[in-house]
Amino acid sequence: MKVGGQYRKRIKRVHERGHLHELTFSCYRGLRLLSNDAWRIRLARCLDAAGHEEAIALTAFVFMPNHVHLLVMPLTDPTNIGRYLARVKQPFSKQIRELLTAGHSSLLSRLMVRERPGKTCFRFWQRGSGYDRNLASPTAIAKSMDYIHANPVSRELCSRAVDWRWSSAGFYHGDPPMSQDPDLPKLQGLPPEYLEGGEL
Repeated sequence: MKVGGQYRKRIKRVHERGHLHELTFSCYRGLRLLSNDAWRIRLARCLDAAGHEEAIALTAFVFMPNHVHLLVMPLTDPTNIGRYLARVKQPFSKQIRELLTAGHSSLLSRLMVRERPGKTCFRFWQRGSGYDRNLASPTAIAKSMDYIHANPVSRELCSRAVDWRWSSAGFYHGDPPMSQDPDLPKLQGLPPEYLEGGEL
């Protein structure tokens, strides 16, 4: 699809019954906008609300300073991953704009984007669909979870995955295991058939 003289790839989201989805979306222009704990808590609550509204369980996640990784499990069929993402990103973006406006923050002007002559819009998230990959096998799911949890370590934000608070690593590998920080989004552990050694 050609937009503004440039070609933008259109991602076709396909849901197959029993598949999980690995989703990635980024902050506008890769800015480190998710470095604020209060904003991360707001994002967690938006994830909770979207999951409830769309019947999609969050099974793994990490909030990085400039992007987000999610592993989600639809609980009904059919499901709409695009609508789920919109219900996460749009309310959160609206909340942040209201906070910046109320606080007369200089950041607000950096996030106001001129779409066309006479029209500007607030943009917290990078435009586009982000990344969406279907996962069906326990091996692929395990690799995805390892990748998600290893992000803060690979970016040298911590030495161990469980040391990064804004991640589900502690939910699966913490001491004690399955501990849940109330500020984080609500997590649902994977059913046995999705774990390595299980059968789909």
